Amino acid sequence: MMRISSNLASLAAQRAFRQTERETSKAMQELATGTRFVSPGANPAGLAISESLRGQVKGSQAALNNADNASSFMAVAEGAMAEQNNILIRLRELGVQAASDTLSDKEREFLDSEFTQLIEEFDRIAKSTKFGSQPLLDGTSKDYQFQVGINGGDENIIEFTSDADTRASSLDLKGLSVADKDDARDALETIDEAVTSINGFRAKLGATQSRLDTSSSHLATQVENLSAAYSKMSDVDIPEAVTRMRRGQVLAQYQAVALQAANEQITNSLRLIA
Repeated sequence: MMRISSNLASLAAQRAFRQTERETSKAMQELATGTRFVSPGANPAGLAISESLRGQVKGSQAALNNADNASSFMAVAEGAMAEQNNILIRLRELGVQAASDTLSDKEREFLDSEFTQLIEEFDRIAKSTKFGSQPLLDGTSKDYQFQVGINGGDENIIEFTSDADTRASSLDLKGLSVADKDDARDALETIDEAVTSINGFRAKLGATQSRLDTSSSHLATQVENLSAAYSKMSDVDIPEAVTRMRRGQVLAQYQAVALQAANEQITNSLRLIA
């Protein structure tokens, strides 16, 4: 049966052609953007989940950066105290040498000159060691909170109180001398106490740094796993998208021919009337 007012075959061909164009366009957009969510309406639930995962990935990356920076904070203080500890060991070595009568008073003066300079350097390190503008070893007390999680609870924070005071005056090193053997022997006990104090501060720093390193390792694993989950959900499947695009292009050619044939039916109807 032929109709003039409604070309049903043409309408069906047009509908199929538009649908093919939409699917082909979607496949091309996915290939161009690298994501299968080219529009919110494509997969609303999947888009919501993937965006949540993306937020977790970005948050974990920021937290990982915080943990690494906090570890660097600890490393600066630890490095300075390690050098101070080396100075103390050298001071003790000089004290032991000066305590023996195998040296004359003149030779002790030479030792005392190095001894005094090392104490000055010990004190300079304590006063000048900073992380940015924050002093670390001059006795300034401050409570730090390092955000190493992606949420707002206390479980996402590592707390640390910086109160190390390694100045020479605080450790009773100021005024020590090895100019004579009695002073040298007296200095040894003070130096040993200073070594104990320095190592106590270092142990506190080391414990926190170990925790931060563990946190960094955990966060790096989280970033990797969350990124993999986000990729599986949102990244376009290249072979599948290319197949859909090529299929749509070929199908559109056949549909264009079908649409042309459907439109020619009107011409055939007119020939019957003529």
